[in-house]
Formats: sequence, C-alpha cells, structure tokens
Amino acid sequence: MDKDTFWKMVDQSRRGTKDVDEQMERLFALVRELDPPEILEFDRCFLECVKDAFRGDLWAAAYIINGGCSDDGFDYFLGWLIALGRINYETALGNPERAGDCVEPGDFAECGKSWSVAARAYEDKTGKTDFYETAPKVYRTLIGELFEEDKVEALYPELAERFRH
Repeated sequence: MDKDTFWKMVDQSRRGTKDVDEQMERLFALVRELDPPEILEFDRCFLECVKDAFRGDLWAAAYIINGGCSDDGFDYFLGWLIALGRINYETALGNPERAGDCVEPGDFAECGKSWSVAARAYEDKTGKTDFYETAPKVYRTLIGELFEEDKVEALYPELAERFRH
C-alpha cells in the first residue's frame, strides 16, 4: 500500500462525520476489507505518518491545545492529527500552529483508537492474535528539540491565547 491509498482511506472514513469514534469505526470497516498483508501495510503507513510528525514543534502545539501533553497524550494527538486527513495533517506539519484550526477550545485533540484500527482489522480478518509480532516495525526519534513547559506559550502566542486553559 502506498501513502496515497492510505490517505484516501482515511479521508473516505471522515466523509459525513465529525465524530472521531464514528470515523474510526468506518476506517476499521474499510481496513477490514483488505487482505492481511495490505492491513499490515496500512499500519506501516500509519506509523510512518506518526514518525514524520514526531516533532518537538508539534508536541508544543499539542501541549498548548490540550492544556498539557504526556508521551501517550502526544501519541494520541498524532493519531487525531492523522485522522483529520491528509490536507490537515500536511498543513499542521508545515505550520504546527495550524493544528489548532481543527479543534475548538475546550475539546480534546486526541484519538487513541486510531492506533488499533489495523490490529483490530487483522485479528478480525485472520482470527490470529499475532499482529504486533507480524506487523512491520517503524522506529521513530523525536525530530527537533523538546520545548520547556514554562516557555511553550511563547512559541505559539496566538495558539496559546486561543486555547488558554
């Protein structure tokens, strides 16, 4: 599976809904229709998107938007960012402050369910529970510097003003 196909599936799952849980069920149904090797490739594409967005500047934006952001919280934020679709994802990578465009103050920008879509589809399709042993590994390292919590608002003052908690 290539990235274009991956993004088409994500974008298709978003059509007609703003509810991320509903979207994840739609995405699961789409991924479930793939052959097991394609499901593994879908997961590889997802993890490559996570790897590309595993950046200090995006973590700072997530911290501001969500009023704090742990390691797991950042993973869930990246799952949410990917669930927003290709255009929103690429826009946020180009300018992390733009990640705030797709969330209202007070809402939480996280989607943990995006991390298990491929595993659920694989296990449902094959009846096997060896997904995490079988799936390709995609390793990541933080790109850029991690922000200082007491100075994070200075990085994105407009975002900080909009999401002041």
